[in-house]
Amino acid sequence: MRQLLWFDRHAQGRPYHAARVHFGPRAPTSGLHGHADFYEFMGVTSGAGEHLRPDGRHLLSAGDIVLVRPRDQHAFAGLSPDGLEFINVAFPATAWRQFLELAGADPSHGWEHQADPVVFSSPEGVAGSAHQAFETALERFYGRPSKLDLVRFWTDVLAVVAQPGDDDSWSAAGRWPVWLTDSCSAMRREENLRGGVARLVDLCNVSPAHLSRTMRVCAGTTPTRFVTGLRLERAASLLATTADSVTSIAHRCGFSSQSYFTRCFRDVYELTPREFRREAQRAFVP
Repeated sequence: MRQLLWFDRHAQGRPYHAARVHFGPRAPTSGLHGHADFYEFMGVTSGAGEHLRPDGRHLLSAGDIVLVRPRDQHAFAGLSPDGLEFINVAFPATAWRQFLELAGADPSHGWEHQADPVVFSSPEGVAGSAHQAFETALERFYGRPSKLDLVRFWTDVLAVVAQPGDDDSWSAAGRWPVWLTDSCSAMRREENLRGGVARLVDLCNVSPAHLSRTMRVCAGTTPTRFVTGLRLERAASLLATTADSVTSIAHRCGFSSQSYFTRCFRDVYELTPREFRREAQRAFVP
């Protein structure tokens, strides 16, 4: 079973968690794992390695920044001669989404809708400031970090990854049609989730075939997988924060039956909804 990590078990009451991680070129890979309730930024500080995903391997090198989302499953391996070193900074999902809305960053939710974790390849001239943002966050973490320190880190990183440039080298999310970004954002509402792919087609006001082609190009996924992912993300949030029954949550999120919901949920989180709820209740630190 893939390991599912919870934020509060690592942060222990602090607003974020930070660590320097190194994988040697001959060391075993890290275990494949996912995040239950947090995002993380990884800043590659030196060397090179592989970001291992269920669907393949992606090369990482010094200067790369990776945004890993709660639904992503991943692991790492170092490459010769020096292996892979990075600093990762993890933070609660709810706080990050609120910050994005307040800052007006990623208004199209392109980072969220991509099939794979978002990788920003560092252009020359800004790699140093990106590196410093991660080093500063790590240094503050070993002291007594505050929420303001987390906001400073986010601000510093966004200032780098949003750098304008003719080559658009930091634009990992690509360009989505306005009709698609608006419709995908609207699909996060429960009333739309319950309508499924048919509701997404209505919101987009295009043919199902055109929607399918566009989503494959922009997001690397299908409309069905996209909607199912949103439904499961909403269900996980409700399981962790409400006392509603599993059946009620399944129906709220648009699943036709509890058994189908449980099967889909277990495929992604490798826990049943009830097991996920128990883990969520155990994760919080007094």
